[in-house]
Amino acid sequence: MKAIFHKIMSLVMALVVLFSTMSFTVNMHYCGDNLVDMKIYQEAEGCGMEIPMTNSTSKTELSKTPCCKNEQLFIQGQDELQTPLDSLSFSMEYFVVVTFYSYKILFESFPKKTIPFKEYSPPNLVADIQVLDQVFII
Repeated sequence: MKAIFHKIMSLVMALVVLFSTMSFTVNMHYCGDNLVDMKIYQEAEGCGMEIPMTNSTSKTELSKTPCCKNEQLFIQGQDELQTPLDSLSFSMEYFVVVTFYSYKILFESFPKKTIPFKEYSPPNLVADIQVLDQVFII
């Protein structure tokens, strides 16, 4: 049971390290206030209602506000996995030492206890006194 738990915890910790160091981009396309498309690592597809940009500056053309918008969410992963030991403050060093010694005390083995009556056999049972006296534990 302990070996299985150890393997599961090792796998979980490996996945935590993997996902904490991984960077990714989420692209979202909104049409009005509704989310139309969301893609990870790819450009989000439009809904087909985008206003094409024209270079003509004619005064007859009405200016329209676009109803669609694209948003990009970039999630940066962790770059450094190990903190340098020289950057630890005194309080952090003190915390590490106290934690180490408190856990060390938990795993110390107790001294073996001697049982003085281990070599002696119990007396022979002549009669069951509880049944004779009719004393029962309920």
